[in-house]
Amino acid sequence: MQRFVFPMLFFGLVASTVVAADWPQWMGPNRNGEWVEDGICESFPEQGPKKLWSVPIRGGYSGPAVAGGRVFVMDFVPEQALTDNNPNKRHDIRGVERVLSLDEKTGKQLWKHEYPCTYSLSFPCGPRCTPTIDGTRVYTVGAMGQLFCFDVKTGQVIWSKDFVKDYAAPLPMWGFCGHPLVHKNLLICLVGGNGSLAVAFDTATGKEVWKSLSAKDSGYCPPSLIRVGNEQQLVIRCPHAIHAIKPMTGEKIWHVKLEPKYGLSINAPQQHKEFLFAGGVGGHAVMLKLPEGSDEAPIEVWRGSKDTGLYPSNATPLISDGTLYGCDSMTGAFMAVELATGKRLWESQEPTTGKPEGLMHGTAFAVQNGDRYFLFNETGHLILAKLTPEKYTEISRAKLIEPTGEAFGRKVVWSHPAFADKKIFVRNDQEIAAFDLAK
Repeated sequence: MQRFVFPMLFFGLVASTVVAADWPQWMGPNRNGEWVEDGICESFPEQGPKKLWSVPIRGGYSGPAVAGGRVFVMDFVPEQALTDNNPNKRHDIRGVERVLSLDEKTGKQLWKHEYPCTYSLSFPCGPRCTPTIDGTRVYTVGAMGQLFCFDVKTGQVIWSKDFVKDYAAPLPMWGFCGHPLVHKNLLICLVGGNGSLAVAFDTATGKEVWKSLSAKDSGYCPPSLIRVGNEQQLVIRCPHAIHAIKPMTGEKIWHVKLEPKYGLSINAPQQHKEFLFAGGVGGHAVMLKLPEGSDEAPIEVWRGSKDTGLYPSNATPLISDGTLYGCDSMTGAFMAVELATGKRLWESQEPTTGKPEGLMHGTAFAVQNGDRYFLFNETGHLILAKLTPEKYTEISRAKLIEPTGEAFGRKVVWSHPAFADKKIFVRNDQEIAAFDLAK
């Protein structure tokens, strides 16, 4: 039987109103998994980090976003329980999709917006996309393609779109997963449909500014910004290729073929200096060398093979000092890979599932803080570790939350946490909680 995995995806620059202590979108202020705060603990207390608050929540893979003393998160309240989570087929479930605004210090609900929503998805637990906060506005994308712009303080709807109705976008097997990206006065979304794989909306009004590209299936990869020469380029990845376009106009620049199995174009391409990496399920990965000129095409450095490279699914890998760190979907291991060659340097099951035999799509979300890394894995553990090209060194480990989702016969939590104000914010399908990580 073919095995599929839900891409909970699970990129971009944000407005200047964001401060260093905030985590205003998926993977942090710059969507690169870097947490820049000082004064963070060197290790965990014996009993683990102090829990500051916990409040009930319902299903979802949507990670929290934190800005201006508020936490934003999405969930789904179904009318009936899911009895079959077969990843090979869609499941039809009626319910209500919700956007929640909580007080960062207490977890108290500040406002809620909800709307009826019937899922027809594989892994129909809840929304996939982390909210994106841009000053006075917050943007959300639901699993069925409803896009909303809210007033941060009041929760009033400023404008909205429906990707399926407005753009005839085909409904992806695992739902809409592209975390929306703010660039200057544009909100850029992975939409789908003829000529509208990527669409840029005016952040204030929702008016379409441009649309670009076509693909049979939109895939699950969030839009991301890279720098080539002196110019920024917008990278849009679909199940068949990586496309670079001009972020203010949608004009095409270059594309490179990359086709992971089952159409699972999930992780956002990651840039490190002149290198750009993207990989996916089934042994498909490519390393590109970006040109000096902004209108030139990149050069292919290497493509993955059986025993080289990294093939991520749920978690986007990080790059540091010429080394790629991330989870391999095929083995379930956390790996270090030499960026320039694709050579595997080491691998370990400890950061992901802890099972010696390894499990398909073993997941740990990595965030870098100085010379250390915080890894939040699918078993609900937070790990503090050192990652070097030579080895994985675990410093501390603590259980924060229970894995409540089901995937391939095991319980998992597949939601990227937020790190803000010296805290970590985590969620499963029952609660969202904050823990103190101050020194």
